Amino acid sequence: QLETLEQEEQEHLELRAHPIERRTHMVSHQHGMTVTKTLWEGEAEPQCWSFSYSRAELRGLLPEGASLLLLRVLACRWAVPPGLIFPAIDTEGHLCTSSY
Repeated sequence: QLETLEQEEQEHLELRAHPIERRTHMVSHQHGMTVTKTLWEGEAEPQCWSFSYSRAELRGLLPEGASLLLLRVLACRWAVPPGLIFPAIDTEGHLCTSSY
């Protein structure tokens, strides 16, 4: 069984004089996982949100990196099993589902 222990994502957009940077940090702990989202817009102070999820809520979680790997495997096999749905974390850090 594979498990995500920690994951870091970073996105940076340079829009003229208004840069935007988003970071997501996910870390596993004894009771589940904590997701921290940080947003920097221009010269403003960074905004930060944190969400915690239990192990039960995250059972079968497919983080972004694993999702990309799964998509490559499915593309190589030219087949997607019916009803393939996983829990995922959306761009805002909330729990959602990802279906293929």
